[in-house]
Parts: sequence; structure tokens; C-alpha cells
Amino acid sequence: MDASTIGLICIALMLVMMAFRAPIALSMAVTGFVGFGSIVAFPSAMAILDSGPFETLSNYSFSPIPMFILMGVFASKAQMSQELFHGARTLFGRWRGGMALAAVTSCGVFSAISGSSLATAASMSRVALPEMEKNGYAMSLATGTLAAGGTLGIMIPPSIALLLYALITEQSVGDMFIAGLIPGLLGLFLYCATIAITVWLKPELATPGEQTSFAEKIKGLKGLVPFTGIFAFIICGIYFGLFTPTEAAAIGAAGTLVIALFRGMKWKQFVEAVEETLALSSMIFFMIIGAEIFGYFLSVSRISYTLVEVVDSLQLSPYMVLFAVLLLFILLGCVMDSIAMLLLTVPVVYPLIEAAGFDPIWFGIVAVITVELGLITPPVGMNVFVIKSLAPDVSIKDMYKGVFPFVMSDVARLLLIIGFPSLALGLL
Repeated sequence: MDASTIGLICIALMLVMMAFRAPIALSMAVTGFVGFGSIVAFPSAMAILDSGPFETLSNYSFSPIPMFILMGVFASKAQMSQELFHGARTLFGRWRGGMALAAVTSCGVFSAISGSSLATAASMSRVALPEMEKNGYAMSLATGTLAAGGTLGIMIPPSIALLLYALITEQSVGDMFIAGLIPGLLGLFLYCATIAITVWLKPELATPGEQTSFAEKIKGLKGLVPFTGIFAFIICGIYFGLFTPTEAAAIGAAGTLVIALFRGMKWKQFVEAVEETLALSSMIFFMIIGAEIFGYFLSVSRISYTLVEVVDSLQLSPYMVLFAVLLLFILLGCVMDSIAMLLLTVPVVYPLIEAAGFDPIWFGIVAVITVELGLITPPVGMNVFVIKSLAPDVSIKDMYKGVFPFVMSDVARLLLIIGFPSLALGLL
């Protein structure tokens, strides 16, 4: 039996394991071990198990991950999200749907230091959802806004998804962050436009807010200053080469800690923040280890190269290859976690994208936007279920109904980035 056939059988077994709800990280690790052992030798596979996890965990390139997570957790524990939402709320005053606009704007700003979609959705929902319900908003609009707004955390840098993509494909992390800036802000703008159009077509979904004076609007901006300040400092520092992404992560975490302490964060909250960061980081690193072992198996099975040869023989155009890959991402995104999906699929499809002649930085942005769609599309939609845990009385049907316009917004953004690559590459 040749290596490619063994590879296909092992991948099929991995999908069966996932279907039976085995942890994705474990599924990748077991598949990688068994596949590599079957093709090369099991003593060699044991050697990978012996050294692989240590090499992965001691890799300095992965050190920004816990730092970026810590930034968002510090901000959440210090209840910065409350001041952020109320500050944004004053800016929109009596606009119909202004509270929804404030919620999605807050999600965009919070995600600028969080880097995690689930953390952004959970933190902002605890603050904004009760307020929108109390003010007579349709819960479909309220939950849809927050579920979609949370996805901004995966694109607006610093982003853990962009960081992992850069490390998997050996691209510059700084370039990935800079490339994600305009698409991330474009997503925020399109979400705001989606809310405005929705409440214009169906005014009954939202109520006008309270009138605020110019002085109150200026005062409300104070809630945005800590977030935008840290975000601007990190991005400008990376863009102008003042420090590396790893140094930026450490500076950002330290800056967020200082702000949190000034806002009264207690020792108990600090310990909880560290524990939560360790738990989330451990989960991600476990998936990275599984993906690393799976990567050894992919190399010896030559599945990726065989796939390139098959696609080349079909004489498909580059964009047909691209849309086939994106369709795969969308389908997998409906049932898998975004980080796990990137770790699992990028090593397989990246050679196809290289062979098709696409820019790897640009494809990273397109891939992450596509992954975003999976966070809010059925049957899983991780962000939707995060909101569901905070609003158990709202049906899943209503939530998906509310999030549908934002899915269309993301599709529009994806087509814009594909049609105009300079939106992602213009700042490089």
C-alpha cells in the first residue's frame, strides 16, 4: 500500500474520531502518530512523540499567544467592557438602533486587544445584552449583533488566528497583522451599515436611544481611550519596526494590567485572569502539538503534493481552486472550532494556493474571513452558542435569523477582498 493511500485512510479515521466527539487535538495527534508509524516506522513515530511536544512548547514564536490572551482577560476582569460600551453608547445618542451600533463598535474596539472572538462575544454580551433587552430591542437583532460583533476579534489585530496562520505558513507575523487592519476595520464598518439598513427596513426591531449632548459625547470617548491607545501603540510599533510581535504582546499585556490595576482590579481577579489564560493557552497549545504531529504525517504521506498534482491535471483556473478551498473552509467551519480548523486544513491546502500563484499573506486574510463565517453559521456557530448561554430564553432559530444579515455582510467583505487584493496588501 503506497503512502498516499495510507494517508487517506488515516485522515478518514481521524474524521471518524472527530464525529464521535474525540478532542480535535487528540484526533490529530493519534492520526499523525499512527500514519507516520505506518509509513515510516513506529520507533521513529515514538521519537516524534518524545521530542515534538517539547520543541513546540519551547518555540519562542508561540510566546505571543498567552500574552495576547492575557490582554483580553485582564480587560474583561477589570470590567473595562462596561465603560467601553457605555462610552460608545453616548456617541450614537438618539439614533434608532444606536445601542446595537454601540455594541458592535465596542466589540470591534475590545477585539483590538483581545484577539479572541469567543472572549469578545462573551465579555460584551454580559454588558450589552441586558441593556438592549431592557430598552425594547428585538432579541434576534440584539443576539445577532453581539454574535457577529464577536467575530471581529479573529481579524482585527492582534489576532491569534492571524498569528497561527503566519507561523504555520512561515510568514511574517507583523505583515499578517498589518494586512488584517483594513479588512478588520472594513468588517466593523459593514456591520454598522448592516445594522443601520436593518433598522431602517424594520424600525420595530430597535428603539431610539437617549439624547446626549456634545459634552457627554466627548466624555464618553474616555471609555475608548485605553483600548485605542494600546491598540495604536502595538500596531504602530510593529509597523515601524520598533518591536517584534512577541515584544508587542508583552508590552500590551503589561499596559492592560496597569490600566486594570488603576481601575481597581483585586488580587483575586488577577489570579482568576492568570488561571483563565493558562486554561485557554493550554487548549490552544494542545491543538498546536496535535497539528505538529499531524504535519509530520502529512509530509511523509505526500498527500498535499498528490493533491496539487491532481488539481493540476484537472487544469482548473486559480480562482476555481481558491473557491473550492474556501467552500471547504465554510463547510468545516460549520462544525469545527476556528483555531482547530486552521491548524488542520492550512497545511493541506497551502501548497495548492502556492501552486495557484496567490499571495500567501493575502490568502491568510481571505482564509481567516472565511473562518469567521463559521463562527456564526449553523449548525454549530460557536459565537451563537456563547450568546445562547447568556440568553437561554432566546431560541437558536431567532439567533440565526438575527445573525443572517451579518453573514451576508461577511460574504460581501470576502468578495471585496478577493476582487481588490490591495485592501489587504495596500499597507505592506
